Amino acid sequence: EQCVQFSEAASRLARRSEEGDVDPISPMQLPDSQWKQQAATPGSREHDLGSQRVTKRHRKLLKTSPVVRPQTNSSSTAESPRELSDIKESRRRIIREVCAKYRSNISRTITPHHVSRIYVEDRHKLLYCEVPKAGCSNWKRVLMVLAGVANSTREINHMDVHYDNHLKRLDSFDRQGIAKRLETYTKVLFVREPMERLVSAFRDKFESPNSYYHPVFGKPIISKYRVKASKVALKTGSGVTFREFIHYLLDVHRPVGMDIHWEPVNQLCSPCHLHYDFIGKVESLAEEASFILQKIGAPDNLTFPAFKDGNPKAARTSTQITQRYFSQLNASERQRAYDFFYMDYLMFNYTKPYKDLY
Repeated sequence: EQCVQFSEAASRLARRSEEGDVDPISPMQLPDSQWKQQAATPGSREHDLGSQRVTKRHRKLLKTSPVVRPQTNSSSTAESPRELSDIKESRRRIIREVCAKYRSNISRTITPHHVSRIYVEDRHKLLYCEVPKAGCSNWKRVLMVLAGVANSTREINHMDVHYDNHLKRLDSFDRQGIAKRLETYTKVLFVREPMERLVSAFRDKFESPNSYYHPVFGKPIISKYRVKASKVALKTGSGVTFREFIHYLLDVHRPVGMDIHWEPVNQLCSPCHLHYDFIGKVESLAEEASFILQKIGAPDNLTFPAFKDGNPKAARTSTQITQRYFSQLNASERQRAYDFFYMDYLMFNYTKPYKDLY
């Protein structure tokens, strides 16, 4: 019923649009000239932002269309394999429709940039796009067990997950190897409610001791956005407030570049270029991860781990915790934060987190 509702809405939008119908995205093209190795620079992904800004016309189209509600935002309700298959197809269809409507003018060429966050597990032919703060640590543990790097997810500590996982990324292969895997492997992406993911990243990187994020991000953020900052704060970069962090995020002239922990998923994992076989949600992670493991033929004794990584003593970021942080912002700041993640809300079918958003 949701698929039908979305299809009808898309048809009405198309009739209102001056663009007319848009053909589905064509199969990928991989010209040799696009496969030169590129050096990573802070905020290097932002070169795509020009084509991803929300226009007044996009906003008008959204306001005049019915909202498609997510299938479920709770992991407490177990779904049957048949129901999960239907959910999978519904999510893929929504992304196709959104990409055709809002990304029709993007290049069809797949470059190393588009696959740089994708991990490869060759034994079970699985591709997983890493989305920080959306279960990625435990997904990498699962990939390590599938690849034979470890015997159990329980024995893999935090440092090994992120710095010694022995997993390959898709952009480490040559052009033919990338194309073959994209065509034949199961491609998986897991997402999370955008504001909740953002708050989770802030709490992890700025409210806990961190030898990287405090000096690299904290110092320039405090220097630019805090009036009469103390010498200690300017020297250490510790104590960044959530409002200061939001000001940095929304600033077109950021004092320091973008980071993958708060970069929108549609830019991290390029769902308009890469046709994912399964788009999962953290809100129902246990059931959906089990469904995928069964589909790829994983060992029966391998289950998706449920333990919390990073700061195990801190409470998981919930809807209530997220609302508490966003209550520190005014209506304009909340609106701009929503606009920043607008395409993630649209593509992955999350509802607006606040009633006063337009």
